[in-house]
Amino acid sequence: MRFMPIHEAVELIQMEYAEMPELRLTFLQARRLWNFSEDLCERALTELLWSGFLGRTPDGSYVRRSASGSSVRKGASFACESGGAIT
Repeated sequence: MRFMPIHEAVELIQMEYAEMPELRLTFLQARRLWNFSEDLCERALTELLWSGFLGRTPDGSYVRRSASGSSVRKGASFACESGGAIT
């Protein structure tokens, strides 16, 4: 993994979801896809949740908010993979 500033990670995620609006990824899938550290992945996904670009489905998948329908909770709390909670 190389160092990547948070704003670059956020832009990369946004570009991927813009290209594939129906993309649904779990935290672990997102981390593997973009080869992010756990911390970078958590921070980038959290920023996109709070901005409203992404939402989370009841099963925990990250989806593009505009393509997600009513089953997504904007800014919902979730447990991070390290055991803590991000709200």
